Formats: sequence, structure tokens, C-alpha cells
Amino acid sequence: MDSTDIQVLDTVLEWQALTPERRYALITVAATWGSSPRPPGAWAAIRDDGMVVGSVSGGCIEDDLILRVRDAAFWSKRTAVLQYGGSSEEAQRFDIPCGGKLELVVETAPDAASLRLLRLRIADGLATARTLALASGNVMLENAAMGDPLVWKPTDANARLTTIHGPTLRLLLIGAGQISSYLAPMAQALDYRVTVCDPREEYRLGWKLPGVNLIADMPDDAVTAFVPDARSAIVALTHDPKLDDMALLEALRSAAFYVGALGSRANTAKRKQRLREHFDMSEAELARLHGPVGLPIGSRTPPEIALAILADLTATKNGVYLVAAGDTPHRAVALGHPTTA
Repeated sequence: MDSTDIQVLDTVLEWQALTPERRYALITVAATWGSSPRPPGAWAAIRDDGMVVGSVSGGCIEDDLILRVRDAAFWSKRTAVLQYGGSSEEAQRFDIPCGGKLELVVETAPDAASLRLLRLRIADGLATARTLALASGNVMLENAAMGDPLVWKPTDANARLTTIHGPTLRLLLIGAGQISSYLAPMAQALDYRVTVCDPREEYRLGWKLPGVNLIADMPDDAVTAFVPDARSAIVALTHDPKLDDMALLEALRSAAFYVGALGSRANTAKRKQRLREHFDMSEAELARLHGPVGLPIGSRTPPEIALAILADLTATKNGVYLVAAGDTPHRAVALGHPTTA
């Protein structure tokens, strides 16, 4: 569940507390075909006065939804299914890109108690399946695993929509230097929970970013304690082999979907040789290392390097192929799910 959808949930809870006399609808993208600005599972909420939070289309559909909420008939059913982009005329009218089509599920009276419980579970880091029964509007919350698919069964006798909510991505940065100071807030904006590890006191004393867990553990201990999983990324940024290599020893053998290290091509080759010869790392483990870390965009300054790293993280998470000039193509892996060419 990304930060925009958490914002929707938090705003809805605020509306419930501060303006209980207002009605609002919770709208979920259930399915998309072709090009679509927002993925299945994305949320928006619209209040009966037209106030909107979140997005189900990047702005293509929201104006029409605002018109709908001003019609009393909109509120006559507890749930409804809306389709947009079914024809070329409709796609043009709503400015849906590339012939896309989307199906929305509308809840005009969302269960307040279940939404509050869902928010508590998200805060506790619990992956949760939220299942809406369309006939009754009732909601059931169950434990889930991140990576479980959205389930949309509109034609079943018991039509239902199950969306997965819960832990955000996690990022462990080794080194509390300048690059980390730019990368950490960028990553937070993309829903990473960020931990920065640096055993060097002089670097920790200068760290001032809020919302980042700063620890003084040795890097190998920090990676072990981090318990990397398929939603975890680890990036070594100290440029000190004594620290970075310690982290990589554990990270490259973990389930983290992304492991990177700062350094030139020459330094990366030397690092791989050290890890191979002195620590018996396999070629498969070494091949997981993103080094030099980040996309090759000519970055030189700390913020540019941070941007390149985050772009590479995003591409890998989304499972795309990345080929730099002169490089051999490699297949990225999206949270444990291989892509196809």
C-alpha cells in the first residue's frame, strides 16, 4: 500500500471524526486494461461536497465522479461498479491514455470500524487482506502476505473484491554521509521505511533527518538484524571496503530484492574479487550486486547520485530490463517475481 493510499485512509478517518454529518464514498480501482495511470488497488475518496483525496485515474475520471456524488441516486446503493473507457468515444471524453479501460468499485458507506482497524494493522506492519462483499457491503480483514494478488470476482454469485494492504518497502543504507542524506527522504516519498547504519560516531552526530531509524551497529550485524525480505533493499554508501564489504557479505546472501554499493567500475571489480576469493561468494551471489550503484545518468553530485540509485531501485522493483551502453542486459526481479522479456 503506497503513501497516497495511506493518505486516503487517514483523510477518511479524519472526515469520520470531524465531519460525521458528511457522506463520502471510497473508490477502488478493481481492474485495468491497456494503459492506465493508476494500478488496481489504488484508492480515492470523494465527499458529498466534492472534496477529493487520492486518485483512481491521475485526474481523468475524478471530475465525473465529483458530478456523480452530487446526484442523490449515487448514494442509493451501498456498493456499485463503474466502468470507464469501454469505447473510443468514452476514452477520448475522459482523456484515458492509449485506449485504456478501468473498472471501479464504489463504497458509499464504508465500514468505519474496519477502516480504523486496517489503519492500526498497517501501523503495526501487518499485511492485511481487505475483502469487500459487494452484495452486502460488509468487509472482512484477514492476515495476508505481501505479494498476495488483488482478487476481483465481479461475476461470482458472491461478488467480492480483495485488496492487499500493509508493510511498505524497506531500505537499509550503510553510511550516514551526504548521499544518504539525499537518498533517505527521496526513498521515504516512495514509501520506503528507511534505516541508516553507521558505526562512525562523527557521521551519526551530523544526521538530522526525521523519520529515519539511525543505528550504530556494525554493518554485518545491521543487515542480519534487518532480516531482509523480498520487499527490502540494501545500499552500501560509505566507500570504505571495511564497512561496505561487511554489509554485502550478508546482503548478497539475503532475500533482499536489491543490493547495491557505491564505487567505480574498477572498484566494483576489485570488490567482487575480494568477496569471491576471501569470502567464497558464488558467481550467482555476486551477480546480484548493483555496482556501480544507480542508473548511468552521468550523476556527479550527491543529489544526482541519490536520484540515480532510487531510479535503479524503482526499475528493479518494477521488474524492468536495464541496459547501459556497452553492458550486458540483465533481468531485473520485481519483489521476487521474475519478469519476462
